[in-house]
Amino acid sequence: MVFDRPMGMGKEDVVARPMSLLYRLYERRLLRELETSVPVPRHVGVITDGNRRWAKEFGATTADGHRAGADKIVEFLGWCQEVDVEIVTLYVLSKENLARSADEVAVLIEIISDMVERIAKLDDVWVQLVGDLEILPPDLRQRLEAAASSGEGGMRVNVAVGYGGRQEIVNAVKSLLRTRQDEGTDLETIIAELSPEQIGAHLYTKGQPDPDLIIRSSGEQRLSGFLMWQSAYSEFYFCETYWPDFRRTDFLRAVRDYGLRQRRFGR
Repeated sequence: MVFDRPMGMGKEDVVARPMSLLYRLYERRLLRELETSVPVPRHVGVITDGNRRWAKEFGATTADGHRAGADKIVEFLGWCQEVDVEIVTLYVLSKENLARSADEVAVLIEIISDMVERIAKLDDVWVQLVGDLEILPPDLRQRLEAAASSGEGGMRVNVAVGYGGRQEIVNAVKSLLRTRQDEGTDLETIIAELSPEQIGAHLYTKGQPDPDLIIRSSGEQRLSGFLMWQSAYSEFYFCETYWPDFRRTDFLRAVRDYGLRQRRFGR
């Protein structure tokens, strides 16, 4: 098939136009499936990986990669609202990330702060912070907490900052032990009555359903400590695309793939 090339339009543009149309048609088909026959996950977790590699491949700065990733997160949340996802948990800053160079951490702090403030201004969105906020730089913590206090209602967006999955479990157990001790419960009774439900009630995501689907971009196939307790029966979807290039089509494919799986929860 030959496409006429309008004046001033490059060869890449001529190729991109029909491809864009094909993607839109494909997305419409995926949306019809989700609306009529495929269940949508209630809670989606996302490991937004690949910002730095994306920047390197395009000859951009690391900061440019992180900014592009932040823009994609805001766009991604609109896609989640479109298919009625109720909860999204975003893994944006791990404890390990804070050990990067001081310059990169400073840029990350600024970008994440700006991003959370943008998310908090979206319609029908409630922002909640999950992570060890005590280890965050004071200026980042103050800005994040101010954005997260904007009220509740609509889609809940958990922003995981200063997050470590093992530390979350340690902190949950500590919180549980302190609570039971304050109630006057003796150690032997605490041990005898200890249950997964009790620990779950002290996690950062307490009161929320566990993630149904966890998406990771960039081709890596690991959790990197993300929601280690909560993901025991989650479905996983790994995408080769770097996060800044993650498309609406990729998201709809992930949701459709989840909906076609048979979840047995270990039974």
